[in-house]
Amino acid sequence: MNTPPGAEGNPPDGPREPRSSRWSDLGRPPLDVAALRRALVREGSLWTRVEVVPRTGSTNSDLVALAAEGMAEEGAVLVAEEQTSGRGRLDRQWTAPARSGLFFSVLLKPTDVPVSRWGWLPLLAGVAVATGLSRAAGVDTALKWPNDLLVTVGGEERKAGGILAERAGSDGVVMGVGINVSLKKDELPVPQAGSLALAGAVNTDRDPLLRGVLRSLEEWYGRWRAAGGDPATSGLQETYAAGCATLGRVVRAELPGNRSVVGEAVAVDGDGRLVIATEEGVQEPVGAGDVVHLRPA
Repeated sequence: MNTPPGAEGNPPDGPREPRSSRWSDLGRPPLDVAALRRALVREGSLWTRVEVVPRTGSTNSDLVALAAEGMAEEGAVLVAEEQTSGRGRLDRQWTAPARSGLFFSVLLKPTDVPVSRWGWLPLLAGVAVATGLSRAAGVDTALKWPNDLLVTVGGEERKAGGILAERAGSDGVVMGVGINVSLKKDELPVPQAGSLALAGAVNTDRDPLLRGVLRSLEEWYGRWRAAGGDPATSGLQETYAAGCATLGRVVRAELPGNRSVVGEAVAVDGDGRLVIATEEGVQEPVGAGDVVHLRPA
């Protein structure tokens, strides 16, 4: 097991770690921050800084605050071994046992891309996470529009991860990612949740999983920026649609004001909106910021 940052371990003849020590779960060792930095922070890389903290409320809130204070630059990565106030869309809570998943945020500043195209960043992160995990964990993944990661457990689709984007000042976006890695059935926050382990992942070592996801995110972000944020030219729109489990299904999009749109999800348009074909023959696009819930109809 890697010694956690700031800990030197006990001398050979000294007292053993108490059974309640947070480092005593050998099945869930801490991340190796030194190895992560060597692998990710290098010349020419997007990633400029990698920090791992034992526990925090929300990596997104922390990184937004650091950016506001001028203490974080593009490519900063903040990882928590445990989050106590993790958030999803619409401030929904995200909780998991310590070191059972990947909980991290990154700061991006795509100032060379029109702000009108920044809405693609959560979808870009979804593609990058799904691609990175498929390679590193050997598990099939899919995306539920706009930002949920799905895996298959016992023949049933389950949510195993989510993405939250928040503005950081006038020139930045903090992307938060939460992924259930080693959660067991009795640890799931709700019965409908899933984890990579329950989906039969061949690898649940969080170090290579995090490296794989961040390298995939760097690749897709670079491709998207090189195309000026154009989702078609960069291949992002096509790749997202190919991996989106929502398309082709009849859904109900619940909107503010007790309004809803029911129909078949037929496309993701150039603005990242889900296009729903209703029974009335109307194709109605709905944006992620407008949807309260998206459910099977």
